[in-house]
Amino acid sequence: MTGPIRLLLADDQALVRGALAALLSLEPDLTVVAEVGRGDEVVPEARRTAPDVALLDVEMPGLDGIAATSALRAAVPGCRVLMVTTFGRPGYLRRAMEAGANGFVVKDTPARQLADAVRRVHAGLRVVDPTLAAETLATGASPLTERETEVLRTARGGGTVADLAATLHLSEGTVRNHLSAAIGKTGARNRADAVRIAEENGWLLGE
Repeated sequence: MTGPIRLLLADDQALVRGALAALLSLEPDLTVVAEVGRGDEVVPEARRTAPDVALLDVEMPGLDGIAATSALRAAVPGCRVLMVTTFGRPGYLRRAMEAGANGFVVKDTPARQLADAVRRVHAGLRVVDPTLAAETLATGASPLTERETEVLRTARGGGTVADLAATLHLSEGTVRNHLSAAIGKTGARNRADAVRIAEENGWLLGE
């Protein structure tokens, strides 16, 4: 007989993390061996506790869940990754899978289904929320270049073109060109609309 599946939970919301731990611990074949609230704590804790499956949130301080997935797969390749997030955005799913995640589900998944997703990921299967998978196929990859993404990400905080240029160490003309390109590629009406569309599609995740 093998022992229970060992789980590491990473979520910056303590209440959510605690609720997940409590629910999953009710399953006789699952045991939570570690809980962290930051993405940059995932690898050190995984090395310490040797989990079989890590359940990672996407948006965390220190390191986002997708970057943490990539780091974890490199550092502890035997640990499988299940993304469990509030934000079911198509761009997140695509990037998570590219980073090495084995599954992607949203947090309102019923407890029984979440436990089953853990078991399936542990068994080597891929588990993806079906609605999100369909949306990802329909949406496609981000049309934005790395620099356009950086400009839109900075524009989330507001500010003038001059403010953005100063923050990014670019000329105002260059910033305007990137904003114009991003607005065109997203089919947006203006800068704020481009930020909203890119955000909703999960194209702006990062620092």
